[in-house]
Amino acid sequence: MAVADETADVIEIRFDCLSPAEFDPPGELPHEVLEKILSATRKPILTTFRTKDQGGTRDLAAEERINFWSTGYETDLCDLEEDVVEDSWYWIWGERICSFHDFSGVPDDVDAVYDRLSKTGVGILKIAVRADDITDAIPVWKLLDKAEKEGKRMIPIAMGEPGKWTRILGIAHGAYLTYASLDSGNETAPGQVTADDLINVYRAKELDKNTEVYGIIAGNTSYSMSPYIHNAAFKAAGMNRVFVPMQVADIDAFMRRMVKPETREIELNFHGFAVTNPHKQAVIEYLDEIDATAQKIGAVNTIKIADGRLYGYNTDAAGFIEPLKQRFPDLKGIKAAMCGAGGAARACIYALKQNGADVTLFVRDTAKAAGLANEFGIEARDLPSKDAGSPFADFDILVNATPLGTKGEDESKTIAFAEQLGGIKLVYDLIYNPTETLLIREARKAGVPVIGGLEMLIEQAEQQYRIWTGNSGAGSVMKAAALKRLQQQ
Repeated sequence: MAVADETADVIEIRFDCLSPAEFDPPGELPHEVLEKILSATRKPILTTFRTKDQGGTRDLAAEERINFWSTGYETDLCDLEEDVVEDSWYWIWGERICSFHDFSGVPDDVDAVYDRLSKTGVGILKIAVRADDITDAIPVWKLLDKAEKEGKRMIPIAMGEPGKWTRILGIAHGAYLTYASLDSGNETAPGQVTADDLINVYRAKELDKNTEVYGIIAGNTSYSMSPYIHNAAFKAAGMNRVFVPMQVADIDAFMRRMVKPETREIELNFHGFAVTNPHKQAVIEYLDEIDATAQKIGAVNTIKIADGRLYGYNTDAAGFIEPLKQRFPDLKGIKAAMCGAGGAARACIYALKQNGADVTLFVRDTAKAAGLANEFGIEARDLPSKDAGSPFADFDILVNATPLGTKGEDESKTIAFAEQLGGIKLVYDLIYNPTETLLIREARKAGVPVIGGLEMLIEQAEQQYRIWTGNSGAGSVMKAAALKRLQQQ
């Protein structure tokens, strides 16, 4: 509570987190204990005593709940479930929130749920549902408009990573409040953002309906660095813009229901997107125009929205090649081994060939990569094993565009070890988290110069920033933000 007191406007106390032994009789806290807890902060207090089926930490018998809400101690706000509101235990606990939680998904009758809560006469309504895809959040988000028309206060939340945007943008669009965790790892519900990130990264208190919204479209946004680097750049420039995670499984539904002007169901003032796996190719059919580079690569990683039209670009190619050219100003005739066949690899192959390099593709499945190899007129070989001798002996540059080395389950893996790097003049690992991968450590062991993925990340992001804003020079701010975030992980 002391930590929360420094950042929060309201502090929620989850009394269901206390053990049963601390209540005597069941559900009733001694007044001196309650007073000690409530006096630990100067901020308004939101009291919660939630059953396990509603997202609480333990099962609560009816007797416990009756005793708790009958203690006779008033706080500023209390969060009550429907069945509690229907009884008379609540009157002593200050202003009420009537809440509904569904951790299994979005009810088909979410409007009926709203109407049911509304009829209780409670002043603030909260509906929290689980989102498995970004568009799952649309029905609960629409309740904001309904509540505004009816003069009611509303808290709509889509739980989980796909619904994180509802927590970030809620206040700007009229939500009564939003929830945040004290720190990462101590979230009380799926998809919560830390209070520090919500206030200082996303600037949730400063946003309004005129804020230009940008986002990262990805199959998994939980590890993305983009919100930290782009929001830092927007903040430094004093722009009324925000960059939010957009976890998308169904790209068609997202573009149709949330983006395209003629079919979208809600208005979030989108102005652009960064795009990453697995949507870099699939998103193209929904764009009005794409630039020559994106067309030749066959992948888009940047979208700009202007005057209702969607323009696609690819900054991966330039983001990759610029750091490389600082080490190899002339790439003509350089032999490059490219490991990986995803969207990033496509951009890298294109950039290398544009600069005269000779590229060979190394992949796990040459049959699946045959189309990519044929498209760029290059040879595809099997990704070598640890016992494969010196498979890269004839190459000057080794590029890793595979997930091997990424923080998590792949962190202890690499495409090559020190003894396999004889003859290589440079190792370029596109992975930026961790900043020093196993491959980079092996390269250093072999005395081979390296380029880490952070350089490409910042270069391509700065070019995205230039496309969206027309300005440049954000690279140093972005790099500082990325390094700060990586140190926190």
